[in-house]
Amino acid sequence: MVILFVCTGNTCRSPIAAAIARREAEERGLGHLDLGSAGTSAVDGQPASDGALLVGIERQLDLAEHRARQLTPELVELADLVLVMGHHHLERVEALGGAGKAYLLTDYATRSTDGRPVTDPFGGDLDAYRATVDELEAEIQRAVDRLATERAAN
Repeated sequence: MVILFVCTGNTCRSPIAAAIARREAEERGLGHLDLGSAGTSAVDGQPASDGALLVGIERQLDLAEHRARQLTPELVELADLVLVMGHHHLERVEALGGAGKAYLLTDYATRSTDGRPVTDPFGGDLDAYRATVDELEAEIQRAVDRLATERAAN
């Protein structure tokens, strides 16, 4: 199963989300997940932001090799599930052909339609990044719980 995480610049939230999901999948023995990220306004090749890198190191999330990539129709088509950070990301994914397989991460994780975006730490201090990583860890644990449950049911 290919899961794509999407944010704006693909330097903070979505690469952190993919790294957390990789760790969760590995810890739970869910090797069938292919996890990646992209941005709706990414500059291809940019590294993860300094804040993301530093908080990643604190949380044992390796973002050193991450390079941003622009969201494309091909990436959307290849994904089985697209989890986005905000409403405008969802609109963009759907415009690129992802309707029916794209969700706000918070809605997918909680099986709700509250529509709460994940806080963007870009431009903030390390505490802002830590708060976002805390939020992402909680949401991704719930999302992986859902994936594991759905896999077991099938």
